[in-house]
Amino acid sequence: MIGKLPKQEGKDVEIKGWVDTIREHGKITFLEVRDITGTVQTIVTAKDEANFEASKQLSKESCVRIKGKVNPRPNGTENKNSSAGSVEIKISELEILNKCPALPFDLDNPDTNEEVRLKYRYLDLRRPEMQKNLVLRSKIIRIIRETLYEEGFNEFETPMLAKSTPEGARDYVVPSRTQPGKFFALPQSPQLFKQLLMVAGFEKYFQIAKCMRDEDLRSDRQPEFTQLDIEMSFITQDDIINLTEKLLKKIWKEILDVDIKTPFQRITYDESMKKYGNDSPDLRKKKDDKKEFAFCWVVDFPAFEHSKEENKTVAIHHPFTHPEMKSFNKDPKTAKSIAYDIVLNGTEIGGGSIRIHEEDIQSKVFEVLGISKEEQREKFGFLLDALKFGAPPHGGIAWGLDRLIQIILGAESIRETIAFPKNKEARDLMLDAPSIPSDRQLKDIHVKLDLPKKKEKLIK
Repeated sequence: MIGKLPKQEGKDVEIKGWVDTIREHGKITFLEVRDITGTVQTIVTAKDEANFEASKQLSKESCVRIKGKVNPRPNGTENKNSSAGSVEIKISELEILNKCPALPFDLDNPDTNEEVRLKYRYLDLRRPEMQKNLVLRSKIIRIIRETLYEEGFNEFETPMLAKSTPEGARDYVVPSRTQPGKFFALPQSPQLFKQLLMVAGFEKYFQIAKCMRDEDLRSDRQPEFTQLDIEMSFITQDDIINLTEKLLKKIWKEILDVDIKTPFQRITYDESMKKYGNDSPDLRKKKDDKKEFAFCWVVDFPAFEHSKEENKTVAIHHPFTHPEMKSFNKDPKTAKSIAYDIVLNGTEIGGGSIRIHEEDIQSKVFEVLGISKEEQREKFGFLLDALKFGAPPHGGIAWGLDRLIQIILGAESIRETIAFPKNKEARDLMLDAPSIPSDRQLKDIHVKLDLPKKKEKLIK
């Protein structure tokens, strides 16, 4: 790896990577070669005819293999911006593994149109800024995994083909070839599966989960996104809050070398709405300071609210959130819930709740939401049955990892934190997806298209 070359000074080495820059000075050519760990200057002179001629065939971003001796760079010529900037390689062997044609955009231009960047994302990801972003993302996920394993958690995967449940957004649906007329739904979250894992007795679960929601996009939202999903049995709200603060404190220290103060401030939902006019208050002293991190918890959410759009009662978080029983028994529709959101700089980065583990209370909550007994059995019979069999008290939280990483990086868009994101219209420009399936595919899944008619343009 190029980053380790300073420790190989005086030795013959072999490196592989991409040509970052080419500088020709008469009878000497300098090739700056890059891999994931950094860049190094390599040198070839006209005296070495074969390698010198080979260097003349190179273009930026060509993939090469180089052998040579590692020498210290002359005083005053070191590159302090590279991990291997103190050394250079005198080329003894140069092989062009793959010559690169003219690039569709300048990788060094930070103002390149985002649509072009997304179309050629595999090239865009070669840029140092994007590699830094994704490597940092990997480090954060590693810290999360290591910490949770130390805390006695198990990591389990949950199904991608599932059943539609009321999570507050439109589902992406997948037609079944073997069950004509029936559809799977891609999960908006692993909510019910993680609760069932608690019923199964695993007690501590986590997952770096892919979730899908068909909703309107913005700079911090994608149709498919990644969340840290956590669930625990026999715990209280304080247990979830303490674990979350421990994880965030460790991430901030290891990634940013910043000591964040815990415990975080807690604000009730009513207080937040009254004082700040929203349930995601920005507590920074300077609102535009990206290096200031103001965490807080918003707690004691209402269990339900009236949706004007749907003209019915809906759950503020989701239908599986445990209500605060004293208020619920008094008046279910005005009841509070045992729910909590973690907020950073005015952005909700996670939310969770203590779940309903009693079958009778879950059924009553469904009734408040206008879900009939028949519909309860049809949509949630498996859950109601599971809760009967000694389901433990349990609760959890889910973080939006993409959004969290965006804040840590100070990035303008969540797309800067994801390897292969969709654009603002939920399209993958690189794959040209979504696309129209073939007639054979449609026939196999027993689906006929009923597309909206295109509006005809009026000719004046």
